[in-house]
Formats: sequence, structure tokens, C-alpha cells
Amino acid sequence: MQKDYESIYHAAEENYWWFHGRREFIISTIQKQGVSKGSVILEVGCSGGRLLELLNEEGFRNLSGIDLSEDAICRCRERNLKNVLVKDGENTGFEDGKFDLIIASDILEHIKNEEEALLEWYRILRPGGKLILFVPAFNFLWSSYDEFNFHYRRYTKSYFLKKIVKAGFKVELTSYWNFILFLPIALVRIGTRLLNTRSRPDRIFEINRYVNRLLLYLIRFENWLLGLIRLPIGVSLFAVVKKQS
Repeated sequence: MQKDYESIYHAAEENYWWFHGRREFIISTIQKQGVSKGSVILEVGCSGGRLLELLNEEGFRNLSGIDLSEDAICRCRERNLKNVLVKDGENTGFEDGKFDLIIASDILEHIKNEEEALLEWYRILRPGGKLILFVPAFNFLWSSYDEFNFHYRRYTKSYFLKKIVKAGFKVELTSYWNFILFLPIALVRIGTRLLNTRSRPDRIFEINRYVNRLLLYLIRFENWLLGLIRLPIGVSLFAVVKKQS
């Protein structure tokens, strides 16, 4: 991510509906998966550490986080988070089978060699351990936001699952996410490309607090809905996968 954009991004992570709703969904997923409070958990690409902070408040104590950004790790330490390190998600340096759970939320698209990253996460998971993944969906949704965040790709479900299975994981749960706002987001991004207009990616964070709250309620409804059904399309994809015993 470009340096002049990074501080804006970290500030937005605190309350922007997208980040807020995704954190709530990840925590809910962890709880539904029956992950014990004593589990050894790693967040790859922990950014400013808000998810780790919330997991700590939920009673999880064996938490670690890694990120390539020194600024992100400094922000984590300002939250009094321990075991946060500047490390590469593709080559973590952790020992085999160290973690019970790995969270990699919108990280895989930043890594040029995605297959190597998945194999690395497989290696450092214990047998039976789980990986929670989020990635952006559909290349036709590509925008300046992807470019400023140094994304290599967006994903279709078939391609996403192919890479996961190739790494040796068993897929337990997968679906698109942010179905409710898919159409307006798609129309804006396609229209922007057709009209050959570009806007600063941080403009998406310039939102009225009441609109932000409304969008958060909508994504919370979708999070609840995902407990009942799988969604056929969305702006993002997620999966819960397991290392074979």
C-alpha cells in the first residue's frame, strides 16, 4: 500500500462499516467453529491490530500478529498487543505446526506467489488446525483501490477453491460476502472505468456517519443471513479451511 495512503487506511479501519462488519463476522465465525480460548492464533496482515484487540477482549490470550508494515506493528503495540512482529506472510519463519488458527483477511491478493503463501500457512498450522480467509472477488470490480493497495488479483470462487485445495486444505465453509451492496458497487466501478475517470481511493472512506451506520446495519444483517444460507455473489469471498490430520 502506498505510504501516503497508509495512515488514512489505518484510521478508517477503526469504524468504517466494511472493516467493522468484517471483524464482527470473523469473530462470529471463530465462535461458531468452537475455537477454544486457549488456542494459539495468528493473524497474517494484522494491520493496526483492532481484530487482535477484540479477540483479546473476548478472552483469547495466545494471540500473535504479523505485518510487513512497521507503522502497522507500531499501532498494534500502542494497543498494548504482544507478539506482533514485522514479518512476511509468505515466509513467516515460524516452526511447523505452531498455530491452531490462522486468520488472513484480505491478504492473499497482496502476495505475488499465492500458492507459496498457502503452503506456508499450511506448514505452520497444526494437523486439524483451521485457516480463515477473505479475498476480494471478481476482476471486473478492479479499481484504483486495488492499485493503491498493491493487489495482484481479485478472485472467482472456482479459482479461489482450486488454489486452496491444491495447497492441501479441506474446505469446510465458503461463500461470497457483501452481496447486499454488490450491485451498486459494481455499477460505480464499471461506470468509472467506462467513463475513464479516476478518483482517489481514500474517497470511499469519506462517508457521513449516519450512512456509515446504515451500511453497518445492512452488513450485520447479511452476516446473520450467512448463518442460514450461502450467497451466490458478492464483493468479497471467504472460506474456512482445515489442515488435514
